Amino acid sequence: MIGGVMIILGLVLLIIGLVAGINILWTIGVILLVIGAVLWILGAVGHAVGGRRHYW
Repeated sequence: MIGGVMIILGLVLLIIGLVAGINILWTIGVILLVIGAVLWILGAVGHAVGGRRHYW
């Protein structure tokens, strides 16, 4: 769930940064998108992330 929220937030910031021309929002959006994808993949394959097997 946390990975999904980070992916959505990253996409929103990425789109806002591109439309408004604000580079820092675009950069933060890309970072959140990558971190969210990594957390989502680790959670999907069953690895413990942050001491938990899965998030609710």
